[in-house]
Amino acid sequence: MPAGDEYRIKAAEIMGKAKEEADLRLYAELENLALAYLRLADQADRNALTDLVYETPSPAQQPQTQQQPQQQQQRTKNE
Repeated sequence: MPAGDEYRIKAAEIMGKAKEEADLRLYAELENLALAYLRLADQADRNALTDLVYETPSPAQQPQTQQQPQQQQQRTKNE
């Protein structure tokens, strides 16, 4: 099953509920939710085409950061 199909199925279910709704505000909200699921489906399809793998660099490859000396706080005579 392609990546976005589950989102498309959910969008169809929500649209089915919206068509049964008599309240126009609730119908509009359900319709917007269904459209959001369709956008998720498109994004899932695009993400499935991306072949990106992250590999944690080994310690030898990590850039060395220079540590700055910490400033020591001097205590006053009253402490």
